Amino acid sequence: MAERMVECVKLGKRLPGLDEVPFDTELGQKIYDSVSKVAWAQWAEHLKMIINEYRLNPATLQAQELIINQMEAYFFGSGAAPPPEYVAPGS
Repeated sequence: MAERMVECVKLGKRLPGLDEVPFDTELGQKIYDSVSKVAWAQWAEHLKMIINEYRLNPATLQAQELIINQMEAYFFGSGAAPPPEYVAPGS
């Protein structure tokens, strides 16, 4: 079976898509339809930074809302900026 391809909204080219919808919402379906595996892996790394820098507990509703907002901006908005005081490793 051929790998499912998508026109990746983040990377601007045709790449292999996710194997399944990441979560059961309209946003999850939108991500499945238009985000590549490569862009999703990049988001996962960005998410780690967000969780660490904001010291989030992903089990809380407030943290989940922030993560969803960041995810929407990362893929479909102007991009998700790092927290204001973030210093990249090695800087």
